[in-house]
This record gives sequence, structure tokens and C-alpha cells, in this order.
Amino acid sequence: MFENLSFNIEQAFKKLRGQGRINELNVAETLKEIRRALIDADVNYKVAKDFTNTVKEEALGRDVLIAVSPGQLMVKIVHEELSKLMGGANEAVNIAKSPPTVILISGLQGSGKTTFTGKLAKYYKSKGKNPLLIAGDVYRPAAIDQLGVLGEQIGVDVYKEEGNKNPVEIAQNGINHAKKLGKDLIIVDTAGRLAVDEEMMVEIENIKKTINPNETLFVVDAMTGQDAVNTAKAFNDRLDFNGVVLTKLDGDTRGGAAISIRSVVDKPIKFVSTGEKMEDLDLFHPERMASRILGMGDVVTLVEKAQEQFDQEQAERLQKKIRKNELDFNDFLSQIQAVKKMGNFKDLVSMIPGMGKMVRNIDLEDDAFKHVEAIIYSMTAEERVKPQLLNGSRRRRIATGSGRPIREVNELLNQFQAMKKAMKKMNSMGKGGKLPRGGAGLGMFNRR
Repeated sequence: MFENLSFNIEQAFKKLRGQGRINELNVAETLKEIRRALIDADVNYKVAKDFTNTVKEEALGRDVLIAVSPGQLMVKIVHEELSKLMGGANEAVNIAKSPPTVILISGLQGSGKTTFTGKLAKYYKSKGKNPLLIAGDVYRPAAIDQLGVLGEQIGVDVYKEEGNKNPVEIAQNGINHAKKLGKDLIIVDTAGRLAVDEEMMVEIENIKKTINPNETLFVVDAMTGQDAVNTAKAFNDRLDFNGVVLTKLDGDTRGGAAISIRSVVDKPIKFVSTGEKMEDLDLFHPERMASRILGMGDVVTLVEKAQEQFDQEQAERLQKKIRKNELDFNDFLSQIQAVKKMGNFKDLVSMIPGMGKMVRNIDLEDDAFKHVEAIIYSMTAEERVKPQLLNGSRRRRIATGSGRPIREVNELLNQFQAMKKAMKKMNSMGKGGKLPRGGAGLGMFNRR
């Protein structure tokens, strides 16, 4: 996401760093390039202009021109102001003091509302909530079935009323049903609608008025750029929603909606959806997003994603095996599968500081580990536990079974042995020190 914007801002700063001396003239020229980069990314013109004016005032106020590292200080100021522009910090969903919490989902047709509804339920289920989904889209063919499939996929109940075409009644009946079941979180999916469709806008207003939700979220496709901001404003004038959800941030989006929407609508972005999988949902942290836009990576989010997949019990079990030098290919395979659950692979790599620009033009597929998995799956159960059994004939059989050249089988075995040696050495140096939570996971791979 934001690849072009990141590149253009990076080029603007290069001009500044390339100067023998920094003065008001080349600072102004750099900010002009940054403003152009923001507008190219479909950021609202007034927002872009106000932003660069603010940065200029801050820069001159902090004596950037006479600073020891003026270029670095400029980057710091741009980062701070970009974070403020997008909201400053993550704003949480309003949770009811006494359950159930009711969340109303609204948005445009085709914005990804129903999929987001499922993702949100999965997210809160992982936090210990007991959610119920209400299928309130009575207009789109198969919308109710789609929510039912998603609910089954994530193990969450879905309330639906066959034949009832009144979404207000369905929402209210669904809430009553959820209370009887003791559900503590209710998410109401609704039909997509256009802001110009008066009848549909009145309908969503009536749903909100009837069920009085704790939180109303507006879902918008980030790929629509500035149109997303204008649509959000039109909906907010009618619904006064609590927060925005940006979907399809993994697509060919220029980033304008994420940067402009807080300033124009004065409502926070609360979630971003970055892929098609049910796990591809993140809380929106403005300061982290600013870091990614400026090529600084996002280590905090990367660590959080790792911790979600590598629990303490698993880490301790791995630690014991490492101490005894008993790590095997079953452990290797489980780590691969955990990493795959963390999300889009290229997105994960770009969270590492400095890696964003390196992978910008590289096509990193989500199935980057499929060949490794194929090789491991072609081993017998005994071979996975005892890699030392893998002699030449066994390796040839595995290569044939996995459809991979013998060279790749040998490389994997060499990498595995090198990793075991490194783990053993690290363990002896630590003399029994604990691995960080999830720490055994990300270090297990040396991809070519």
C-alpha cells in the first residue's frame, strides 16, 4: 500500500539531503514536492496545502536550518504532522458498559461491508467476545447466504429471517434473539446504499434510531480515493457515524482516503482491511501508518502479528526442544503455517525498516513457502522427526514426490541444519534465557 506515495516523498527528501546547505528556498522546494506527492496520491488539495504549510511553520520554528541533522529533523516533523493529520492515535470502538455491545455497519455498495462484518466478528472473537451477526441486507442477492458462509467459517452464529424484507424489524428481532442467547457483541450488517438514494438513506437512519447502537461504522473502499472522502462526508451528515473502515488497502490504492478522511470528516479511521483472508484486518494506528509511508517500517505491528500467532505455550515448548537440540521439520512446518496466518507476505516484509523500498518492485507472492511445504509434506513421519535419516536416495524420493529439484531439497536441509546450529549456539550463549514470546517463529526462515 502507498508505494507510489512513499517513493515520491522519498525522492523529495533526497533533494533536500543532496544540498550542501539547507535554506528556506530548498526547504520550500522539498515541501512543494511533498505537496505534489500528496495530491498525486488523491489527497484533498486543501488538506495537502494546509499540511505542508504546517510542516514549514514547524520546521522554521524548530530552527531546522541550523540543526545538526536538518534532513533528519525535517523527516521527524513530517512524520509527526502526518500522524496528527490521520488522527494522532488509534481510537477504539465504543464498548457498552453492560453487554451486549451493538455495532451497526453502513457503507456503499461493493465496499466490502459484509466481508468486513465477518472479519470484525473474528477479531472480537479472538479477544474473548461471544458475537452474533445479523443479516440485514435484504436487497443484494445472496448477501444473507454470504454472511452465513462467513459465520460458519469463523464459528460465529448468524441471525437471519427468511422472507422478511424489513431490515429495521430484522435488526431489532436479532438483538432480542442475541440477548436471549447471552451474546455480548452484536454486529448488524446492512445493505449497501448510495448517498443520493434518499429512500435507502432514510432506512439506515431508521435502523440506527431503532436499535441505538453503541458504535456505527462506515465502510468505504480505499481504492475510490478522494471519492471515498466525499462519500464519507455525505453519510456522516446523515448518520453521524463513530468511525471509518478502509477496505482494499492492499489494492492499487494511492492512499488519499487514509490521509484526508480525518481532516475532512472529523471522524477517525478505526480499522483497515488489507486482504481477502478473514485475518486481514488491522486496527488503524496513524503514527504507524505515517512510519510506513515514510519508509520507516512498522516493527510494532509486525511483533503484534507474530504474538497473535505464536502463543506462550508454543514458544516454551519450542524452547525446550531447542535446548535439547531436538527441533524437527514438524516444528518448521508449524512455524511456516503460523507466519502465513500473519497476513500478506509483501506487506509483512515492508514492515521491516528499510525493506519497503527494497521490495517495492518485487513480486512477493503470499504462497512464497509453498515449495518448502511441498518438500516437507513429501517426507515420511519418521523423516520429519529424524532429519538425519535423509540420505541421498531418500532426498531423491522427496524431490520426486514434491515436484521440486533435488537442489531445493538439499538447500532446505542445509538451511535447517544451519538454523539448528545457530539456535544451539544462541541457547548456549544465553545459558537458559527465555526466548521472547513468538521469537522462535520469524527467525526460522532464510528465503532466497
